Amino acid sequence: MSTLALLVLLLLVLVVVLTVSALGYLAHRHPALATPLMVAMGGAAVLAACIVPVAIR
Repeated sequence: MSTLALLVLLLLVLVVVLTVSALGYLAHRHPALATPLMVAMGGAAVLAACIVPVAIR
C-alpha cells in the first residue's frame, strides 16, 4: 500500500472511532433513548455499511 492509502485508512479509522464514541456518549447522557452499547454498535454498523461498498470498488 502506498503512504497516501495508509494515511487515508488511518483517518477513516479515526473518524469511525470518533463517531462511535460520540454516539455512545450521547446515549450515556440520555439513557432513556437506548443503551449506550447498542447505539454505538448500531452507529458502527451503519458506517461500515456505507464505507465497505466504496472501499471494495
